[in-house]
Order: sequence, then structure tokens, then C-alpha cells
Amino acid sequence: MLSFSTCWNNSRHTDGEAMIEEILGLGVDTIELSHGMTVTKLPGIRKAFEGGAFRCSGVHNYFPSPTEVMIDAPDAYEFSSHRPFDRKRAMDMTIKTLEIAAEFKAEYMVLHMGSVPLMPHSKWTGQLTRMAKEGRQLTKEYADFKLKCVAKREKTGALYFRRAIEALEKIAEKAADYKVKLAVESRSKYEDVPTEREMIALQEHFADHEWVGYWHDFGHVQLKHNLRLLEHDFWLKQMEPYVIGAHVHDVVWPHRDHQVPFTGTLDYDQLLKHFKPEMPFVWELSPGRKEEQIRTALICWKEKHAETLTVADPSAEPQPKIRCW
Repeated sequence: MLSFSTCWNNSRHTDGEAMIEEILGLGVDTIELSHGMTVTKLPGIRKAFEGGAFRCSGVHNYFPSPTEVMIDAPDAYEFSSHRPFDRKRAMDMTIKTLEIAAEFKAEYMVLHMGSVPLMPHSKWTGQLTRMAKEGRQLTKEYADFKLKCVAKREKTGALYFRRAIEALEKIAEKAADYKVKLAVESRSKYEDVPTEREMIALQEHFADHEWVGYWHDFGHVQLKHNLRLLEHDFWLKQMEPYVIGAHVHDVVWPHRDHQVPFTGTLDYDQLLKHFKPEMPFVWELSPGRKEEQIRTALICWKEKHAETLTVADPSAEPQPKIRCW
């Protein structure tokens, strides 16, 4: 099942209904309501939904954004924070998002679980990225710094992972009531919670809870693959028992993600073998991606993975063949 995230055009609209209509114009009638959404757009979104214009596959926490946060900042409040107010605000906003997810009959809610504040991104993952861009990945300097990064994360991460687990236990109780799956997302930075080792531990912790699963972000994981922190295909094979869906976007080496599928380095033919076709594949694209390029990529996706695509207008004239590069 193909879905499309509102993160692509949210910033261009003040009216929620017009935002939905633009996505429907791409030929996709299933939509993920993403973070960064102002509450003023909700009436228009509700109008489109109640009129049967689209199906909501899921929502991305926080939806809508906290009113006091003036930018698109899904990590403005973290379950892992040292500040009790931030942890409480994160919990309150998450429960509110869960309620809205149920209102829109969403199958899942995507969650970020936090980060390690003692490891600022710019100093660790950021430094690895800079070294990769400079062509220093095969140097001893790069290997030594990567090991230092891993050691630091292992030493400092336990407290923040525990806070994430405790928060998820509370949210899971509500998720069962609302019948909305909690989709714990793979993250792009090694300082984020959970790491891959922690993600496996988290999924095992909730193995008997049917409303908690793994959300694979193709771009995020590819960034870590490019930094040699994991191997993308092997990681997905490990997560097959837990995966419930994915954010789809491509990566231009080494770190430019949220690109249009088939324009970067991802091997979708290989990676999609780890998914069931009926799972939601949500295209989560940067606002700068052009409509023409997206339409071309959608044709390519339909040719290669037709069973995952929901088309709004099946009677439309067939598009010309393209090369799926």
C-alpha cells in the first residue's frame, strides 16, 4: 500500500483541504498526516476526510504541532529529556496525537523516542559525515573515531533508553484502547534513541504487545549504512519479525536524504524483499522535491511494485514507459 506524507507540501499551504487536494492530484489517495502541522489546518483536513477524499494510513507524532512551537520540530520535546516538564509535555502531546489518529482511522502512529543529550549530533554523527564527504572513510582516523563514537554511546545511553521504554509502556496502554499501532521509527543519527541494538531490545520487550512495532525509514538507515555503522539489507533481515511499515525516500551519498525514490543510491528491489506488499510505504519527501520528478517516480514504482500502489483515478490515461534507474 502506497501512502504520501504531508511533509512534502505542508509548508506551502495555510488551508488543510488545499494541501490534501494537491497530494491527491499526484494520483495517490492514501495520506500520512505528518508533524509540523498547525492546528489551523485541521478543519480543512477533517472536511476532506469526512467527505471521503482520502484515506489516512497513519499520523506522525506530534500531530498537530504543539502550539508554542513555531517551526517544524518533531523533537521539540523528548521522552529522554532531563527536564521533567519536557517529558510530561512529550507524553501529553503524544496522547493527543493518538486520539487524533483514532479519529482519522489511522493504522499507526510514528514515534521518535528521544536522544542522548550528552552527545550533540554535530560532534559525533556530524563529524563522521564530514569525514565521509572528504573521502576519509578508509583511514585509521575514521575507524578510530567511529569506535570512539560507539563506545561513548554505549556508555551514556542506558538512562535515556530506559526513559524511552517507560514512556512507551504508558503510551502502549492507550494505543490498545484506540487500536492504533505504535510505530517506533529508525533514526538517522547514532546519538538518537534507540540505536539498532536498543531497537532489538525494545521490540523484544514488547514482543507480546500487538500494538507496538518497528517503523523502517529507508533514508535514515541508509545514512547509517553510508557511515558504516550498519549494513542496510542485513539490518532489515533482522527486523522482519517486527516491521509494520516504512518511510520511503532516497539518499544522495552520503547524507542528502528525503530525495525522490530512484534518484539516489537505494536498492529498492533488494530491500523491499523484507516487507509484505500490504504494509504501508509512505513517501516522505523534502518540500523542495518537484512534482514532475515525483510523478515520474510514481510511474516507476507502479511498474516495479504495482501491488503497493493505491491510485486515485484508475481510469486515467496510461503514462509512457520510463526507465527505472
